[in-house]
Amino acid sequence: MQILFEDDALVVCIKPAGVLSQEAPGKANMVALLREATGSEIFPVHRLDREAGGVMVFAKTKAAAASLSAQIAAHTFEKTYLARVHGVPEPPKGEWEDLLFKDSAKNKVFVVKRERKGVKKAKLAYEVLSADENGNALVRVRLFTGRTHQIRVQFASRKHPLLGDGKYGARDGEPRLHLQSAAIAFDHPETGERMEWKIEN
Repeated sequence: MQILFEDDALVVCIKPAGVLSQEAPGKANMVALLREATGSEIFPVHRLDREAGGVMVFAKTKAAAASLSAQIAAHTFEKTYLARVHGVPEPPKGEWEDLLFKDSAKNKVFVVKRERKGVKKAKLAYEVLSADENGNALVRVRLFTGRTHQIRVQFASRKHPLLGDGKYGARDGEPRLHLQSAAIAFDHPETGERMEWKIEN
């Protein structure tokens, strides 16, 4: 774990792949790691799959958590990801909207055709950045909604599963999920200053 920024209201850090973003007793998780590193109470405001790594922000006060959560709800909190996917999406740039249903028993999410109880709308924008000799693409993804496994499900449903994502159809033998939280941008809960944090892939 690497801390990029810290003040009285929040802490921005890089979550390693394999560590939970939410508190979970007995398991490696960011809340416990940050609490130990900062000596402060830690409030999660967004999630990142255990298998994925990258930049995240955590609040250190309830007021800061409320402010950041409100920005997420208003879609002014920007989340950008990098992913490697099988195949090259066409067109190379666009937006996708789907209805997603989470099967909690299987811890798996599915694209469904119609709204019903438990179904949530999901929206993202993507852009293909490059393609390699194996026909796999590096894509930049911006999330407008933060659904469980959203990027993984929306790409897999279009026959472009992420490399290393056996849960959603990849059969490539990759030892890790090729998904990274590459950038976040938000207004500071106390000063209102626009803040942006990026990591290089």
